[in-house]
Amino acid sequence: MEINLDGRVAVITGGSKGLGLAIATRMAASGADVALLARRAEVLEEARQAVAVTARGRILTVPCDVSSAAEVERAHAAVMAGLGRVDILVNNAGTSRTGPFTAITDEVWQADLDLKLFAAIRLSRLAWPQMVERRWGRIINVLNIGAKAPKPGSAPTAVSRAAGMALTKILAGEGAPHNILVNALHVGLIESDQWVRRHAQQQSGQSYDDFLAEMGKGVPMGRVGKAEEFANTACFLASEAAGYVTGTAINVDGNLSPVM
Repeated sequence: MEINLDGRVAVITGGSKGLGLAIATRMAASGADVALLARRAEVLEEARQAVAVTARGRILTVPCDVSSAAEVERAHAAVMAGLGRVDILVNNAGTSRTGPFTAITDEVWQADLDLKLFAAIRLSRLAWPQMVERRWGRIINVLNIGAKAPKPGSAPTAVSRAAGMALTKILAGEGAPHNILVNALHVGLIESDQWVRRHAQQQSGQSYDDFLAEMGKGVPMGRVGKAEEFANTACFLASEAAGYVTGTAINVDGNLSPVM
């Protein structure tokens, strides 16, 4: 199936590396104009160059800490000035911070919610009115499988992501009459920048490929997923091909999650 996003404008948070970069690359190659949001301007420029190799549309980079309400408003204004609208919003920014419940301070809880939940709330709220006016919109919230099946020690991430799943369902219900489709993609073990960092931190002498292969042994499919596979699913949800798919929480995890 060929996905065509010609004429659409996509905004991807956390767009400079990993899954966000893969999604931006896939959507740009499918014809969308894309705006990449991330904190560091120099890393965004590297991402822009990578996306440009196969892009068929315009590329805009906007340095932004999405955990800040003021910066979100400024970034949205920059996207509107540069690309004119937002058709597709991918709320991808986040980390995988976890720890024992009693060790998590109020400050850590708040920082996690600001980054993963309130950023999605604020960006969706800003994009919503024009989506309603045009009767077309796509919002994709990137979560993780812990949102559905949290394990001990998985806070605050699992809690923030579970709230993101509830937000997805609420927005899907309110958006359906306006042809605004809202879905969540739940990440399992998929190649991303966080695994590159964790491999480097181990300093075990093990190659990165062997590191991924070892992790993949715990996945029913026997391997770690590829960022491009995740991006393909996001691109499908952003397209007309997924015109009757909304309010879903799709696992992209090789059946790692114990729940559907």
